[in-house]
Amino acid sequence: MLTASEYSNHSRQNQPITGPAELNLPRVLWILSSTLEKLVARNEKLVDDLNQQLDKLSCDSVRLGKSLNAFHGVRAPGISIPKYLERIYKYTNCSPSCFVVGYVYIDMLNHKHPDSLVLSLNVHRLLVTSVMVASKMLDDEHYNNAVYARVGGVSNAELNKLELELLFLLDFKVMVSTRVFESYCLHLEKEMLVNGTGLKIERTLSPKSIETEILVEDKQSSSPPPIVDYGLT
Repeated sequence: MLTASEYSNHSRQNQPITGPAELNLPRVLWILSSTLEKLVARNEKLVDDLNQQLDKLSCDSVRLGKSLNAFHGVRAPGISIPKYLERIYKYTNCSPSCFVVGYVYIDMLNHKHPDSLVLSLNVHRLLVTSVMVASKMLDDEHYNNAVYARVGGVSNAELNKLELELLFLLDFKVMVSTRVFESYCLHLEKEMLVNGTGLKIERTLSPKSIETEILVEDKQSSSPPPIVDYGLT
């Protein structure tokens, strides 16, 4: 699984200042944002170290796998991972379990395509796409792609493309069993214990009955709350 244990002494400057209780947010948002921030920091340090070594040898910069290229932005977005997760939860009202299952998808990508790293350039698009697909798997009522696109700061057309990209990269294996869900909850909680924070993840997992085919434009949407627009780069 994606691990952050080697970063137990890493600087915590990127973590949100206020916890989930103060903001009335699910604990999983705090836990997931902390884990992903460390993952991104680790991967970008790895890329920087490799580039420095290649510079000394007068070689070209390191070449990463292209599997996640569709999720890359022009530059890293100005919104932090904690704030982005909070935005998704606030405007889509998806269940907390969707964030755990979204993380499962990202971890599956990491194992299937180990040369394609989760970086600041792609983590936001990976998150909104993964959580959206998870909501279709878990929640009886959920917003359609157009709403998630506006919340995520991308165009509807781009999110449609990213959804299909994610599904093909995962070979459409997006069903997550209760056993796998529980194992990831325990893993994420252990990562928080490493940092001296014993937070527990909400354990509600009630997958709805799922059609064998996932539609890009889901029709099960209602009027969303007023959304403050934000655009990813």
